[in-house]
Amino acid sequence: MDEIELLIQQAKTEAARHETRRAAAADKLASAAEKLAVAAGGTSKEVADAANTLVNVARKAALMEAQIDLLEGKRKSVGRLHASILEHANNVRAMGGARALTDDANGSGEQGIENIGKMVESGSMPPAVSRLVLSAQEDLRREIARQMHDGPAQSLTNIVLQAQIVDRLLTKDPDKAAPEVESLIGMVQRTLEATKTFIFDVRPMVLDDLVLVPTLRKSTRDRGARAGVKVEFESVGVDRRLPMELESGLFRIIDEALAAHLAAKPETLILRMDWTDKLEVDLTAGKTPLAVEAPDLPPEGAELPPQLAEIVEERRAAHRAAVEEARVAGLARLPERLWREVSGRAETLGIKAELLDEGARLRLEVALPEGATAGLGSGDAGKTPAAVK
Repeated sequence: MDEIELLIQQAKTEAARHETRRAAAADKLASAAEKLAVAAGGTSKEVADAANTLVNVARKAALMEAQIDLLEGKRKSVGRLHASILEHANNVRAMGGARALTDDANGSGEQGIENIGKMVESGSMPPAVSRLVLSAQEDLRREIARQMHDGPAQSLTNIVLQAQIVDRLLTKDPDKAAPEVESLIGMVQRTLEATKTFIFDVRPMVLDDLVLVPTLRKSTRDRGARAGVKVEFESVGVDRRLPMELESGLFRIIDEALAAHLAAKPETLILRMDWTDKLEVDLTAGKTPLAVEAPDLPPEGAELPPQLAEIVEERRAAHRAAVEEARVAGLARLPERLWREVSGRAETLGIKAELLDEGARLRLEVALPEGATAGLGSGDAGKTPAAVK
Protein backbone atom coordinates (compact mmCIF):
# COMPACT_ATOMS: atom_id res chain seq x y z
CA MET A 1 0.00 0.00 0.00
CA ASP A 2 2.87 2.39 0.76
CA GLU A 3 4.46 1.66 -2.61
CA ILE A 4 1.17 2.25 -4.44
CA GLU A 5 0.67 5.52 -2.52
CA LEU A 6 4.15 6.65 -3.58
CA LEU A 7 3.40 5.80 -7.21
CA ILE A 8 0.15 7.76 -7.02
CA GLN A 9 1.97 10.83 -5.72
CA GLN A 10 4.60 10.55 -8.46
CA ALA A 11 1.88 10.13 -11.10
CA LYS A 12 0.01 13.20 -9.80
CA THR A 13 3.19 15.27 -9.91
CA GLU A 14 3.86 14.15 -13.47
CA ALA A 15 0.22 14.83 -14.43
CA ALA A 16 0.48 18.37 -13.06
CA ARG A 17 3.66 18.91 -15.09
CA HIS A 18 1.93 17.68 -18.25
CA GLU A 19 -1.07 19.93 -17.54
CA THR A 20 1.27 22.93 -17.32
CA ARG A 21 2.85 21.94 -20.64
CA ARG A 22 -0.58 21.45 -22.18
CA ALA A 23 -1.69 24.93 -21.11
CA ALA A 24 1.51 26.44 -22.54
CA ALA A 25 1.04 24.54 -25.82
CA ALA A 26 -2.58 25.72 -26.03
CA ASP A 27 -1.48 29.34 -25.54
CA LYS A 28 1.23 28.95 -28.20
CA LEU A 29 -1.29 27.47 -30.65
CA ALA A 30 -3.73 30.30 -29.99
CA SER A 31 -1.00 32.88 -30.52
CA ALA A 32 0.17 31.27 -33.79
CA ALA A 33 -3.40 31.07 -35.07
CA GLU A 34 -4.03 34.73 -34.20
CA LYS A 35 -0.88 35.85 -36.02
CA LEU A 36 -1.86 33.87 -39.07
CA ALA A 37 -5.36 35.32 -39.02
CA VAL A 38 -4.22 38.96 -38.91
CA ALA A 39 -1.28 38.35 -41.26
CA ALA A 40 1.16 39.39 -38.57
CA GLY A 41 3.97 37.10 -39.66
CA GLY A 42 2.44 33.79 -38.64
CA THR A 43 2.60 30.78 -40.97
CA SER A 44 0.47 27.70 -41.37
CA LYS A 45 3.51 25.54 -40.52
CA GLU A 46 3.84 27.20 -37.12
CA VAL A 47 0.14 26.58 -36.46
CA ALA A 48 0.47 22.92 -37.49
CA ASP A 49 3.55 22.41 -35.29
CA ALA A 50 1.82 24.04 -32.32
CA ALA A 51 -1.25 21.87 -32.88
CA ASN A 52 0.85 18.69 -33.00
CA THR A 53 2.66 19.68 -29.83
CA LEU A 54 -0.65 20.33 -28.09
CA VAL A 55 -2.02 16.93 -29.19
CA ASN A 56 1.08 15.08 -27.96
CA VAL A 57 1.10 16.84 -24.60
CA ALA A 58 -2.64 16.32 -24.16
CA ARG A 59 -2.25 12.60 -24.96
CA LYS A 60 0.49 12.23 -22.34
CA ALA A 61 -1.62 14.07 -19.79
CA ALA A 62 -4.59 11.80 -20.51
CA LEU A 63 -2.41 8.68 -20.15
CA MET A 64 -1.10 9.92 -16.82
CA GLU A 65 -4.66 10.56 -15.58
CA ALA A 66 -5.60 7.01 -16.60
CA GLN A 67 -2.54 5.70 -14.73
CA ILE A 68 -3.68 7.55 -11.62
CA ASP A 69 -7.16 5.98 -11.90
CA LEU A 70 -5.58 2.53 -12.28
CA LEU A 71 -3.38 3.03 -9.24
CA GLU A 72 -6.34 4.27 -7.22
CA GLY A 73 -8.20 1.07 -8.11
CA LYS A 74 -5.23 -1.04 -7.04
CA ARG A 75 -5.05 0.86 -3.76
CA LYS A 76 -8.69 0.07 -3.04
CA SER A 77 -8.18 -3.60 -3.92
CA VAL A 78 -5.11 -3.90 -1.70
CA GLY A 79 -7.01 -2.10 1.05
CA ARG A 80 -9.76 -4.72 0.92
CA LEU A 81 -7.15 -7.49 0.98
CA HIS A 82 -5.47 -5.83 3.95
CA ALA A 83 -8.78 -5.69 5.84
CA SER A 84 -9.36 -9.39 5.07
CA ILE A 85 -5.90 -10.31 6.33
CA LEU A 86 -6.51 -8.37 9.54
CA GLU A 87 -9.78 -10.24 10.04
CA HIS A 88 -8.06 -13.61 9.62
CA ALA A 89 -5.24 -12.47 11.89
CA ASN A 90 -7.75 -11.61 14.60
CA ASN A 91 -9.26 -15.09 14.26
CA VAL A 92 -5.81 -16.63 14.62
CA ARG A 93 -5.05 -14.49 17.66
CA ALA A 94 -8.29 -15.73 19.21
CA MET A 95 -6.69 -19.17 19.12
CA GLY A 96 -3.53 -17.85 20.76
CA GLY A 97 -4.11 -19.94 23.87
CA ALA A 98 -4.19 -23.13 21.82
CA ARG A 99 -1.14 -22.09 19.81
CA ALA A 100 0.83 -21.26 22.93
CA LEU A 101 0.32 -24.77 24.19
CA THR A 102 1.69 -26.46 21.08
CA ASP A 103 5.30 -26.10 22.22
CA ASP A 104 5.23 -28.51 25.13
CA ALA A 105 8.23 -30.23 26.64
CA ASN A 106 8.66 -32.96 24.04
CA GLY A 107 7.62 -30.79 21.10
CA SER A 108 4.73 -33.10 20.29
CA GLY A 109 1.97 -30.50 20.47
CA GLU A 110 -0.44 -32.94 22.16
CA GLN A 111 -1.68 -30.31 24.62
CA GLY A 112 -2.31 -27.79 21.83
CA ILE A 113 -4.21 -30.33 19.74
CA GLU A 114 -6.27 -31.37 22.76
CA ASN A 115 -7.00 -27.73 23.57
CA ILE A 116 -8.12 -27.03 19.99
CA GLY A 117 -10.40 -30.07 20.23
CA LYS A 118 -11.93 -28.65 23.40
CA MET A 119 -12.44 -25.29 21.68
CA VAL A 120 -14.30 -27.01 18.82
CA GLU A 121 -16.49 -28.97 21.25
CA SER A 122 -17.25 -25.95 23.43
CA GLY A 123 -18.01 -23.75 20.44
CA SER A 124 -15.48 -21.10 21.52
CA MET A 125 -13.49 -21.34 18.28
CA PRO A 126 -13.97 -18.45 15.81
CA PRO A 127 -16.75 -19.28 13.31
CA ALA A 128 -14.49 -19.14 10.24
CA VAL A 129 -11.94 -21.51 11.78
CA SER A 130 -14.68 -23.79 13.07
CA ARG A 131 -16.17 -24.03 9.58
CA LEU A 132 -12.79 -25.05 8.18
CA VAL A 133 -12.37 -27.79 10.80
CA LEU A 134 -15.92 -29.09 10.31
CA SER A 135 -15.52 -28.99 6.53
CA ALA A 136 -12.31 -31.03 6.76
CA GLN A 137 -14.03 -33.57 9.01
CA GLU A 138 -16.97 -33.82 6.62
CA ASP A 139 -14.65 -34.35 3.65
CA LEU A 140 -12.92 -37.14 5.54
CA ARG A 141 -16.25 -38.80 6.40
CA ARG A 142 -17.38 -38.52 2.78
CA GLU A 143 -14.18 -40.14 1.51
CA ILE A 144 -14.41 -42.99 4.02
CA ALA A 145 -18.08 -43.57 3.17
CA ARG A 146 -17.32 -43.62 -0.56
CA GLN A 147 -14.48 -46.11 -0.15
CA MET A 148 -16.63 -48.31 2.10
CA HIS A 149 -19.45 -48.26 -0.46
CA ASP A 150 -17.20 -49.04 -3.43
CA GLY A 151 -15.10 -51.63 -1.59
CA PRO A 152 -16.21 -53.80 1.36
CA ALA A 153 -19.92 -52.99 0.98
CA GLN A 154 -20.00 -54.17 -2.64
CA SER A 155 -18.01 -57.28 -1.78
CA LEU A 156 -20.35 -58.16 1.09
CA THR A 157 -23.33 -57.79 -1.25
CA ASN A 158 -21.72 -60.28 -3.65
CA ILE A 159 -21.06 -62.65 -0.75
CA VAL A 160 -24.73 -62.56 0.24
CA LEU A 161 -25.78 -63.38 -3.32
CA GLN A 162 -23.27 -66.21 -3.52
CA ALA A 163 -24.47 -67.60 -0.19
CA GLN A 164 -28.05 -67.60 -1.49
CA ILE A 165 -26.92 -69.56 -4.55
CA VAL A 166 -25.16 -72.09 -2.33
CA ASP A 167 -28.25 -72.39 -0.15
CA ARG A 168 -30.46 -73.21 -3.15
CA LEU A 169 -27.98 -75.72 -4.55
CA LEU A 170 -27.69 -77.53 -1.20
CA THR A 171 -31.43 -78.10 -1.34
CA LYS A 172 -31.71 -79.07 -5.01
CA ASP A 173 -28.32 -80.49 -6.03
CA PRO A 174 -25.71 -80.84 -3.26
CA ASP A 175 -23.03 -82.10 -5.68
CA LYS A 176 -23.05 -78.82 -7.61
CA ALA A 177 -22.84 -76.85 -4.36
CA ALA A 178 -19.23 -77.80 -3.62
CA PRO A 179 -17.60 -75.56 -6.29
CA GLU A 180 -19.89 -72.70 -5.28
CA VAL A 181 -18.86 -73.13 -1.64
CA GLU A 182 -15.20 -72.89 -2.66
CA SER A 183 -16.01 -69.74 -4.65
CA LEU A 184 -17.79 -68.31 -1.61
CA ILE A 185 -14.78 -69.01 0.61
CA GLY A 186 -12.51 -67.25 -1.89
CA MET A 187 -14.80 -64.23 -1.98
CA VAL A 188 -14.79 -64.02 1.83
CA GLN A 189 -10.99 -64.22 1.94
CA ARG A 190 -10.58 -61.51 -0.70
CA THR A 191 -13.08 -59.28 1.07
CA LEU A 192 -11.27 -59.79 4.36
CA GLU A 193 -7.95 -58.79 2.77
CA ALA A 194 -9.56 -55.76 1.11
CA THR A 195 -11.09 -54.71 4.44
CA LYS A 196 -7.73 -55.04 6.19
CA THR A 197 -6.13 -52.95 3.47
CA PHE A 198 -8.86 -50.33 3.81
CA ILE A 199 -8.38 -50.14 7.59
CA PHE A 200 -4.61 -49.89 7.13
CA ASP A 201 -5.01 -47.02 4.66
CA VAL A 202 -7.38 -45.14 6.98
CA ARG A 203 -5.36 -45.66 10.14
CA PRO A 204 -2.79 -48.48 10.50
CA MET A 205 -3.37 -49.91 13.97
CA VAL A 206 0.02 -51.59 13.75
CA LEU A 207 1.57 -48.13 13.99
CA ASP A 208 0.50 -47.93 17.64
CA ASP A 209 1.92 -51.37 18.46
CA LEU A 210 4.97 -51.81 16.22
CA VAL A 211 5.96 -48.15 15.64
CA LEU A 212 7.17 -46.62 12.41
CA VAL A 213 9.74 -48.96 10.82
CA PRO A 214 7.68 -52.20 10.85
CA THR A 215 4.60 -50.27 9.69
CA LEU A 216 6.46 -48.77 6.74
CA ARG A 217 7.97 -52.16 5.92
CA LYS A 218 4.47 -53.65 5.73
CA SER A 219 3.21 -50.69 3.70
CA THR A 220 6.04 -50.89 1.14
CA ARG A 221 5.63 -54.65 0.81
CA ASP A 222 1.85 -54.57 0.39
CA ARG A 223 1.67 -51.53 -1.87
CA GLY A 224 4.55 -52.79 -4.01
CA ALA A 225 2.87 -56.20 -4.38
CA ARG A 226 -0.43 -54.63 -5.46
CA ALA A 227 1.33 -52.36 -7.98
CA GLY A 228 3.65 -55.08 -9.25
CA VAL A 229 6.73 -53.03 -8.34
CA LYS A 230 9.43 -54.25 -5.98
CA VAL A 231 10.11 -51.59 -3.37
CA GLU A 232 13.47 -51.69 -1.64
CA PHE A 233 13.26 -50.68 2.01
CA GLU A 234 16.17 -50.24 4.39
CA SER A 235 16.47 -48.81 7.87
CA VAL A 236 19.90 -48.09 9.32
CA GLY A 237 20.51 -47.45 13.00
CA VAL A 238 18.30 -47.83 16.06
CA ASP A 239 14.80 -46.57 15.36
CA ARG A 240 12.99 -44.57 18.05
CA ARG A 241 9.48 -44.14 19.35
CA LEU A 242 8.40 -40.69 18.16
CA PRO A 243 5.58 -38.52 19.54
CA MET A 244 2.23 -39.87 18.39
CA GLU A 245 1.16 -37.13 15.98
CA LEU A 246 4.68 -36.76 14.58
CA GLU A 247 4.90 -40.49 13.97
CA SER A 248 1.44 -40.59 12.38
CA GLY A 249 2.11 -37.53 10.23
CA LEU A 250 5.49 -38.83 9.08
CA PHE A 251 3.98 -42.19 8.16
CA ARG A 252 1.18 -40.50 6.23
CA ILE A 253 3.62 -38.31 4.28
CA ILE A 254 5.82 -41.27 3.30
CA ASP A 255 2.89 -43.59 2.57
CA GLU A 256 1.10 -41.08 0.30
CA ALA A 257 4.32 -40.27 -1.55
CA LEU A 258 4.96 -44.00 -1.94
CA ALA A 259 1.46 -44.56 -3.37
CA ALA A 260 1.85 -41.60 -5.77
CA HIS A 261 5.16 -42.91 -7.09
CA LEU A 262 3.79 -46.45 -7.49
CA ALA A 263 0.87 -45.10 -9.53
CA ALA A 264 3.43 -43.97 -12.12
CA LYS A 265 4.82 -47.54 -12.35
CA PRO A 266 8.51 -46.77 -11.77
CA GLU A 267 11.11 -49.45 -12.37
CA THR A 268 12.96 -48.68 -9.16
CA LEU A 269 11.63 -47.38 -5.85
CA ILE A 270 13.90 -47.15 -2.82
CA LEU A 271 12.93 -46.05 0.69
CA ARG A 272 15.84 -45.48 3.03
CA MET A 273 15.75 -44.39 6.68
CA ASP A 274 18.84 -43.37 8.63
CA TRP A 275 18.51 -43.06 12.42
CA THR A 276 21.56 -41.16 13.64
CA ASP A 277 21.53 -37.77 15.35
CA LYS A 278 18.40 -37.09 13.34
CA LEU A 279 16.06 -39.17 11.22
CA GLU A 280 16.75 -38.82 7.50
CA VAL A 281 14.28 -40.34 5.03
CA ASP A 282 14.93 -40.68 1.30
CA LEU A 283 12.30 -41.93 -1.13
CA THR A 284 13.69 -42.21 -4.66
CA ALA A 285 11.82 -43.40 -7.75
CA GLY A 286 13.08 -43.84 -11.27
CA LYS A 287 13.06 -45.70 -14.52
CA THR A 288 15.91 -47.04 -16.57
CA PRO A 289 16.89 -44.21 -18.92
CA LEU A 290 17.07 -44.86 -22.63
CA ALA A 291 20.56 -45.72 -23.83
CA VAL A 292 22.19 -42.99 -25.87
CA GLU A 293 24.78 -44.21 -28.31
CA ALA A 294 28.07 -42.37 -27.95
CA PRO A 295 29.34 -40.77 -31.16
CA ASP A 296 32.62 -41.92 -32.66
CA LEU A 297 34.83 -38.94 -31.90
CA PRO A 298 38.55 -38.37 -31.36
CA PRO A 299 39.69 -38.70 -27.72
CA GLU A 300 39.67 -35.71 -25.40
CA GLY A 301 42.77 -33.56 -25.73
CA ALA A 302 43.57 -34.68 -29.28
CA GLU A 303 45.21 -32.01 -31.46
CA LEU A 304 42.80 -31.06 -34.24
CA PRO A 305 42.48 -28.22 -36.72
CA PRO A 306 40.40 -25.36 -35.24
CA GLN A 307 37.38 -25.93 -37.49
CA LEU A 308 37.37 -29.70 -36.90
CA ALA A 309 37.82 -29.19 -33.14
CA GLU A 310 34.79 -26.90 -33.13
CA ILE A 311 32.67 -29.53 -34.93
CA VAL A 312 33.82 -32.26 -32.50
CA GLU A 313 32.97 -30.11 -29.50
CA GLU A 314 29.50 -29.42 -30.88
CA ARG A 315 28.88 -33.16 -31.25
CA ARG A 316 30.11 -33.79 -27.72
CA ALA A 317 27.75 -31.10 -26.41
CA ALA A 318 24.86 -32.61 -28.38
CA HIS A 319 25.65 -36.04 -26.91
CA ARG A 320 25.73 -34.64 -23.36
CA ALA A 321 22.40 -32.93 -23.98
CA ALA A 322 20.88 -36.19 -25.28
CA VAL A 323 22.14 -38.11 -22.23
CA GLU A 324 20.67 -35.49 -19.89
CA GLU A 325 17.36 -35.55 -21.77
CA ALA A 326 17.22 -39.35 -21.44
CA ARG A 327 18.00 -39.09 -17.73
CA VAL A 328 15.23 -36.54 -17.14
CA ALA A 329 12.78 -38.63 -19.17
CA GLY A 330 13.57 -41.59 -16.92
CA LEU A 331 12.67 -39.78 -13.71
CA ALA A 332 9.47 -40.65 -11.87
CA ARG A 333 8.41 -37.29 -10.50
CA LEU A 334 6.20 -36.72 -7.50
CA PRO A 335 2.97 -34.97 -8.60
CA GLU A 336 3.00 -31.23 -7.92
CA ARG A 337 -0.33 -31.35 -6.08
CA LEU A 338 0.91 -34.02 -3.68
CA TRP A 339 4.18 -32.17 -3.13
CA ARG A 340 2.24 -29.09 -2.02
CA GLU A 341 0.29 -31.21 0.46
CA VAL A 342 3.45 -32.95 1.68
CA SER A 343 5.40 -29.72 2.15
CA GLY A 344 2.48 -28.08 3.98
CA ARG A 345 2.00 -31.03 6.32
CA ALA A 346 5.74 -31.32 6.92
CA GLU A 347 5.98 -27.64 7.82
CA THR A 348 3.13 -28.06 10.31
CA LEU A 349 4.92 -30.99 11.97
CA GLY A 350 8.33 -29.30 12.01
CA ILE A 351 9.74 -31.68 9.37
CA LYS A 352 12.22 -30.37 6.82
CA ALA A 353 11.05 -31.55 3.37
CA GLU A 354 12.96 -31.22 0.09
CA LEU A 355 12.16 -32.36 -3.44
CA LEU A 356 15.36 -33.23 -5.28
CA ASP A 357 16.43 -34.76 -8.61
CA GLU A 358 13.78 -33.05 -10.70
CA GLY A 359 11.04 -34.23 -8.32
CA ALA A 360 12.07 -37.90 -8.28
CA ARG A 361 13.55 -37.87 -4.77
CA LEU A 362 11.76 -36.86 -1.59
CA ARG A 363 14.02 -36.10 1.35
CA LEU A 364 12.77 -35.60 4.90
CA GLU A 365 14.71 -34.60 8.02
CA VAL A 366 13.23 -35.02 11.48
CA ALA A 367 14.87 -33.86 14.70
CA LEU A 368 14.77 -36.73 17.18
CA PRO A 369 13.41 -35.69 20.59
CA GLU A 370 15.66 -36.29 23.57
CA GLY A 371 14.85 -39.34 25.65
CA ALA A 372 13.00 -41.12 22.82
CA THR A 373 12.84 -44.87 23.44
CA ALA A 374 13.91 -47.49 20.96
CA GLY A 375 11.09 -48.90 18.86
CA LEU A 376 10.09 -52.49 18.42
CA GLY A 377 11.61 -52.39 14.96
CA SER A 378 15.08 -51.61 16.33
CA GLY A 379 16.17 -55.13 15.61
CA ASP A 380 17.24 -53.83 12.21
CA ALA A 381 20.14 -51.96 13.82
CA GLY A 382 23.48 -53.30 12.73
CA LYS A 383 22.13 -55.29 9.80
CA THR A 384 23.34 -54.61 6.32
CA PRO A 385 20.90 -52.80 4.07
CA ALA A 386 20.31 -55.98 2.03
CA ALA A 387 19.31 -57.84 5.18
CA VAL A 388 16.47 -55.46 6.00
CA LYS A 389 14.97 -55.00 2.53
